[in-house]
Amino acid sequence: MIKAIVFDFDGLIVDTESVWYEVYCDMLEPRGVHLKIEEFASYIGTDTKALYDFLYEQFGRELTKEEIAKESLKRHREKMKQLAAREGVLEYLKEAKELGLKIGLASSSDRAWVTSFLKELDLLGHFEVMQTRGDVEKVKPDPALYKQTVEKLGVKPSEAIAFEDSANGAKAAIAAGLQCVIVPNRLSAHLTFETYHLRIASMKEKSLQEVIEQVSH
Repeated sequence: MIKAIVFDFDGLIVDTESVWYEVYCDMLEPRGVHLKIEEFASYIGTDTKALYDFLYEQFGRELTKEEIAKESLKRHREKMKQLAAREGVLEYLKEAKELGLKIGLASSSDRAWVTSFLKELDLLGHFEVMQTRGDVEKVKPDPALYKQTVEKLGVKPSEAIAFEDSANGAKAAIAAGLQCVIVPNRLSAHLTFETYHLRIASMKEKSLQEVIEQVSH
């Protein structure tokens, strides 16, 4: 019996990841470098250190990692001014409450980053438990974030459904023992996911109750 849902954040609640990809493409294009979606996607949903190591090489070491981070963040914030949650997110959160489900969040991102967006979207109060980068030694695809989230929610992993948009996130959820529903964003829709229990184009495609029924069989 499903007793909880656990949301990822970046790319799932807000499509920050497609915007990051656009930003890095814009920065690299003048240098004649084409950033492949598949290459960028391998860094989605996990530690940013590997991403900045990769970008440092792509920029020909002309910029420091700190300069890349500062400039990309500036551009990202500009693009994110028209902030909106992805389709169906609020409806799922409301339906989860109506169904008596516990609601958690497990993100490889920094807590301040996540909470700032959730506050702006007026979604923060929906989450009973939040586990972010600072709460674990290893982020996704390591299962620690999901294991701690369900433990703090007081449910077994098998009693929870994880909603993810990235391959690293899906690996983490399944390794932790949760059911995993993939909801790809504009970027990850082009990618292949190795393992999951259900894939939907958006949360508008099926009600939360329908999703629960499908993954429970």
